[in-house]
Order: sequence, then C-alpha cells, then structure tokens
Amino acid sequence: MSMSKLAPSSYPLISVVVATNNAGKVSEFRELLADLPIEWLRTSDVMDAPLHVIENGDTFEQNAILKARAACAATGYAAVADDSGLEVDALSGRPGVRSARYAHEHANDNENNLALLAALAEVKDADRAARFRCALALVTPFEHDPLLAFGSCEGRISRQPRGRGGFGYDPLFLVKSCDERSMAQLEAFEKNRISHRGQAVNNLRPRLIELIASMVRQLGPPIAG
Repeated sequence: MSMSKLAPSSYPLISVVVATNNAGKVSEFRELLADLPIEWLRTSDVMDAPLHVIENGDTFEQNAILKARAACAATGYAAVADDSGLEVDALSGRPGVRSARYAHEHANDNENNLALLAALAEVKDADRAARFRCALALVTPFEHDPLLAFGSCEGRISRQPRGRGGFGYDPLFLVKSCDERSMAQLEAFEKNRISHRGQAVNNLRPRLIELIASMVRQLGPPIAG
C-alpha cells in the first residue's frame, strides 16, 4: 500500500515507543522515518518510572528483543529497541555486546575509548579493521514474534580520536566509505545515511509500512456521513 494513501506524516496513525530515554536516538527515528505516519515516543513520555532491563543476551539481537518486549509490556504501545556496538577483528569481535561497558561496568565514553586504544596499542594499522553493528526489534501487543532488522558499517580503529561529534566510539571509528573520516567528523545527514543504526532503521521501514497498512485495514473504510 502506498504511504500516500495512508496519511501524511503530520497526522500519525500509530504511536511507537522507542525503548530509550536517549533523545538523540528518538530524533534519529523521527528524521529517518519522517514520511511515515508514526508518532515516536520515549519511554519517559508514557511511563512515570524509568524502564530497567537486564541486557544479558549473548547477541545484539537478543538484547534488542529483551528491551522491545519489556517496553511493550510496560506501556501497552508497540515498541522498538536497538542494541548496537563495536566489533574489532583483532580483539576477536570484542567489545561486542559489552561495548558500553568495555572498560568497566559503569564506564563512560572516554574510559571505553582509552581501554580500546590500550588493547590495540601493539596492533598494526592494517590489522585494526572493525565494524559497528545494530539490531532493531519491533514488538507489538498483538504479535508474539518480533520484527527484526539489521545494519552494519565497516571501518577501522584510529590511533587517536578525531572529530567532536557523535558519541561512544565515534571519534575512533574511521568509516571505510567516507574517505576514512571518523564517525565523529561526519555531518548528521552523512552519519544517518551510512551508519549501522541508519541502515537498520531503513531496513525496518517495509515492516513498519506493513504494520501501518494492517492497522488501516482493521479500521475498515470510513463511514459515510
């Protein structure tokens, strides 16, 4: 079904909770999917208390499903969650699902970046290949099985931070498809186009369109007045 036959994006047909209180992530969904008639909400928009989820999955996909199911159950809304991180070949795929906790359990971005640089100190430039990966899970109150989408971005790890934008490992991640500028040196529109999360969101798009179209069919034709 053509989106133009559903509704303009300024008139949302459904609300979807993004399982995060990170305003930046919610903004990315709004920007990348602005043409879809969806109202994107943070968990804090519909919950009085923070949503706590134990992310004990072995993969990004498992953690994304855990968070999406928890947000859906807690709010009654359709919910989408992402889990993403950095995989470094020379470290056998680490930090992986522990990307946010690489230095220690409550590490900040600077501590994680310093820990990564230390771990790769003796690794040659040619052997510092890495990639960002993202898994997205969409869960609704009406479907048992989550809808999944994935994205990745190839690059390598720099020997020192570059750029002032982004967050996490962005200053150290040199993007292969962008003349090896770091993720932190990219403009927002460039990052959304090539990033692992941007790719995953775009891969989720057809599933969202199917969901919206299904809800429209359930509503039935308008009643003539």
